[in-house]
Amino acid sequence: MPVAKPQAGENPSPKLAMNEILTVDHLGQRGDGIARMASGSVFVPYALPGETVRAVVDGERGQLVEILAPSGSRIAAICPLFTRCGGCAAQHMAPDLYREWKRRQVVTALERAGVAAPVGALIDAHGAGRRRVTFHARRQGEAMVVGFMAARSHELIEVEACPVLVPGLDRAPAVAQMLANRMGGAGKPLDIQLTASEAGLDVDLRGHGPLGDKLRLALTQLAERLDLARLSNHGEIVVERRPPLQQMGKALVAPPPGGFLQATALGEETLAGLVMAALPKGKRAADLFAGCGPFSVRLAERMQVLAVESDKAAMLALAKGFGATPGLKPIATEARDLFRRPLLEHELNGFDVVVLDPPRAGAEAQVRRLAASKVRDVIYVSCDAGSFARDAATLAAGGYALEAVTPVDQFRYSAHVELVGVFRRGRKG
Repeated sequence: MPVAKPQAGENPSPKLAMNEILTVDHLGQRGDGIARMASGSVFVPYALPGETVRAVVDGERGQLVEILAPSGSRIAAICPLFTRCGGCAAQHMAPDLYREWKRRQVVTALERAGVAAPVGALIDAHGAGRRRVTFHARRQGEAMVVGFMAARSHELIEVEACPVLVPGLDRAPAVAQMLANRMGGAGKPLDIQLTASEAGLDVDLRGHGPLGDKLRLALTQLAERLDLARLSNHGEIVVERRPPLQQMGKALVAPPPGGFLQATALGEETLAGLVMAALPKGKRAADLFAGCGPFSVRLAERMQVLAVESDKAAMLALAKGFGATPGLKPIATEARDLFRRPLLEHELNGFDVVVLDPPRAGAEAQVRRLAASKVRDVIYVSCDAGSFARDAATLAAGGYALEAVTPVDQFRYSAHVELVGVFRRGRKG
């Protein structure tokens, strides 16, 4: 049976580590195989339920050494860097096991929060692949090394190609390397975010700080050589040769540099499709944590929309895309921090439906206001099952019934799972 390579940063303490033979019971949230010992649970990355493995155990962590009896659900990884690169956690899982593992994360989170709801089957929304990637660049000696972080480590793994990216990002590693080489004189660690757009690569650099005139000119010339659509530094545009447009429903929107974007085009379409399928009859919708408007522009095909987002640049991008798209109902925008200033009950009560898509922390403050409002329908798009379950319990206490939950997988092979939850209730008063 194959022997797992030691993972960077996971070398066990020689005083505490023990070589153990373990039987894996089930999968954890991060995809680790969990085995039980007299001392408690042991988490073994890349081990599968039912397998007998040899592992070096240090406390609750296990480092896989050898698979003695493999699971029938073990398959070959699609990438030679799997287990070394930290980007993927589950290339070794057969499809049935993989789908149930991700769905089970949602089920478990709801059960722990005491929320009863039917959870549908996981929808595959990988499509052509991820349309955005971030490379890290660090100086090592005279060279700038560019790649992904190693599993459970800050070590960099050089990457020539990544099989989970869209074809439009095929040259992303080479582009990132050339940009890192040009900016490496300061010796600062860099993050280089590349997004595939309708017009080509959209690149945002982070970590260098302000650019001097000489470096700005050099980067502008390099962007020309590399035929980049747009190049930005810390969200400030260095040069925009073509607007990096993204198709969102009927609209074409250019997200602000480094601004939020769903990981895959199919993921955005899938999440939006679930939102639109759950939309009630009505005239007015609020789209909260709206980003640059992937849901707003679709909602506006049927309703007037108020889009609220803390990022002013995202609101400007949405307004520009909406303004260039005929046939939509009005979209009003408001730049507002919904964590500090959630919409209050009297502001919410005029809407027929509220759609919200908060970051991983969830929308605790806003959900409390929704629970006290007269809004009948809430459609909650989430990228974190735990914070969603917490917020779902608040809405349930306020009289909402969680009608359906649909898990969506646009981060294939990772531990991340997204979902759409549909809440209904009769109007108060």
